[in-house]
This record gives sequence, C-alpha cells and structure tokens, in this order.
Amino acid sequence: MDERQLTVLRELAERGSLVAVARALHVTPSAVSQQLAALQRSCPVPLTEKRGRSLALTPAGEALAAAAVDVATAMDAARRAVAEHLESPDAAVSVAAFHSAALAWFGPLLAALAGTPPLRCADQDVAQDEFAALVADYDVVIAHRPEAGPAWTRRVHVVPLLLEPLHVALAAGHPLAGRDELTVADVAGERWISVHEGFPLAGALDVVATAARRPLDVVHRINEVFVAASVVASGDALALLPARTTRPEPGVVVRPLADVSVNRRVDALLRPEALARRGVRTVLDALRDLTRP
Repeated sequence: MDERQLTVLRELAERGSLVAVARALHVTPSAVSQQLAALQRSCPVPLTEKRGRSLALTPAGEALAAAAVDVATAMDAARRAVAEHLESPDAAVSVAAFHSAALAWFGPLLAALAGTPPLRCADQDVAQDEFAALVADYDVVIAHRPEAGPAWTRRVHVVPLLLEPLHVALAAGHPLAGRDELTVADVAGERWISVHEGFPLAGALDVVATAARRPLDVVHRINEVFVAASVVASGDALALLPARTTRPEPGVVVRPLADVSVNRRVDALLRPEALARRGVRTVLDALRDLTRP
C-alpha cells in the first residue's frame, strides 16, 4: 500500500465524492480514480461500491480509511522526528582526517565547538582514490590531493578548505639551508623521501620531477610527515612538507621553490544529503574558520 493511496481513501471517507476529493487534493477526478484502483489491487476485498451515482466505501473500505488516519499520524511523527534530528545541535558528527590535518585541526575544532555538536574524530591515512569511499562511514572526511592531480568523484560533495603550499624540507646543516628560496635545479640531484605509491603527496613530488626533466632519486617511502621530518633532520634526504599544517622539527628548515609551484588541495568530502544536518553545517563553518588564511 502507498501512503498517497491511503490518503485518497481517507479523503473519500470524509468528503463523500470523487469530485470533492480531487478538489481538496488539487488533482483531477481521474487521478483520484487511478489511486483508488491501485489501492484496490493490493486488497483482497472490495473497498468501494456504487450507490446510485456516487462512489461509497464498503465496510472494509471504512476500516482501511480509519487505519489510514493512524498511518498519517505515524508518518507525520516520523517526518517531525527526522526534521528534529536534522536541526538538532546535539546529534554527534563524525569527522575523519588524514594525519597532519588531524593533528593540526582536531584539537582546535573540538575547542571551538565546545561540544555543540559533539564530535567523533578518527584519523584515516588512505590512498587518494579511497578518500571518497570514507563518506559512507563518516559525516565529514578531510582529504587532500595534489593541486595538479585528478579531481574528486562527482558522487561526493566537496567543500574546499585550503590550498596549501608544499616546501622543500632539508636538514639545518645542509649546504642549501642558508638560502631563502630554492630552485628545481638546486634540489633535483638530491636524495628524496616520498610517500607510498597511490598516496596523495606522491603526485606532488612528480611536479618537481617534471620541472627537472629527470626522475628524482627516491630512497625512502614514508607516509607520516613527522617520521619523514626526522629522517630529513638526519641529513640523509629531502622531502616536500606542507607549509601550514606541519611545524618544522628541530634541525629541519623549509624553503619554497622559486621556479615551480607545488601545492595540495585540502577539502572536506561528504555525502550531499549530509548538508541537511545542522550539526554538519556547523562543523564545516568551524573548519572554514580554522583554515582561513
């Protein structure tokens, strides 16, 4: 049975004619007849009968029309419950983020929201093509990708948060550390740290290799930026590190590249319907405030 069909039957019980029902529902009498016919096909006994020139309800039809009142009451309560959930400031919002974003923003985000809405935080270090799938498990997913890389799938709603430069990190004792900025030619022959294949910042290092017109000597594969920074501090290799979300480790300096722009996009991904929730919108507003230059 369809809710609309039950509504038509209830209206017929209360208004007494197809014309009156059609007028009340702003449809044609033919449309009312079609709804009644569809409802009749789902019932084993007649719901209506001809009485002279009018259409009246049988005892079974009267019983079902009375039950339709209960159905309408229950559906109204269900809709109000959904509306209250969507507007509730107390419904928890789950947020996932890659490691450096989690470190940079989870604490300030929790402090800024002060429990309204309650947050459920999780770190997720995944390959670039796996970020979009996380929206099935979290309300908001903070993801990143190289500026020059492929865009996110259209199946997710994207809220841009930050275009973050990536700078060259090198040991404080490195011969190039005294310069204010570097060039691709300065660093192309160095040993490098990259992330594992398929992870977002691998594409960022490709930008440097393309500008250098030669492959880079990648000697370490490390996803965690703070582990990478500790290796940089040893003087063994260079790395590209985010300029805003990562603080330099002791013994490490960061320098921009003067002749090529290497950036990553940091975005919030979510299912489109999640925007209907007041709590999700509040979290997104707070994230925009935190990531504003």
